[in-house]
Amino acid sequence: MSFVTIIFATLTALEFVYIFYLETIATTSSTTSRVFKMEESELSRKSVKTLFKNQGIYNLLIAGLILTALYIFPSTQWVALLMGYVVLVALYGGITSDKGIIFKQGGLAILTLISMLF
Repeated sequence: MSFVTIIFATLTALEFVYIFYLETIATTSSTTSRVFKMEESELSRKSVKTLFKNQGIYNLLIAGLILTALYIFPSTQWVALLMGYVVLVALYGGITSDKGIIFKQGGLAILTLISMLF
């Protein structure tokens, strides 16, 4: 893997750690409200907090898998697979929620995949 690929993939993982932080730790913060375009009062609802926390754990696990494929058991194939997965999830979010998700959540993964072509 090239240095550029490693940097982009690491940034992708860090982005997912940040999403975990917003969804699981700072669930009702003004930052989370702004990022997800939701009112703080809505984020305070028990059902929403539960859903966010579950999503947050998912995002942390994705970050862990990416970092594992980069640094513990280095594997170009696994990094490519995980980046493809991130892009597919971002595309789904873009279709079902907000088109901006494709580039906000999938942008770094797309750049990682492009860097793997060179």
